[in-house]
Amino acid sequence: MLLREITLEDIDGMYALDSDPEVHTYLGNNPVTDKNQIVDVINFIRQQYVDHGIGRWAIIDKSTNDFIGWTGLKFVKELTNNHINYYDLGYRLRRAYWGKGIATESAIASLAYAFQKLNADAVYAMADTANVGSNNILQKLGMKLIETFDYNGSPSKWYKMDRETFEKRQPMGKGI
Repeated sequence: MLLREITLEDIDGMYALDSDPEVHTYLGNNPVTDKNQIVDVINFIRQQYVDHGIGRWAIIDKSTNDFIGWTGLKFVKELTNNHINYYDLGYRLRRAYWGKGIATESAIASLAYAFQKLNADAVYAMADTANVGSNNILQKLGMKLIETFDYNGSPSKWYKMDRETFEKRQPMGKGI
């Protein structure tokens, strides 16, 4: 797989991802209904690159050039679970790519980038409590479950990884 910045050329892949109701099962059940919504999302991500030096990345299948989904960091400036101005780890894949280890592998690269390139002190993540797959990935990464909280009416788990934990993890702490 290849990780790269998301561009407007990814509109069809992003639309295929975010218009799928199953992908949105644990994301508020509100899939997009037109590509203009995707243009707004891509523009937001591109502005994150400018403002914070980071944003979600496209995951591309190197052999087919297919848009798999996205992964990476977002700098969150809105208050979430009593936190503000923090790096959020996230990933979202098209259903055809679920269960293949891609989310885990791309999240490892994202954490390495956060701690080694951005010099972050901590990275946070959250997942709906019912989203077993995502919670398993976050735990497999070594992120520490801090608490369960209400996120937009859904019980969600709040995770954290600090620099020290990252550096102790093998092979994650080895570099990118």
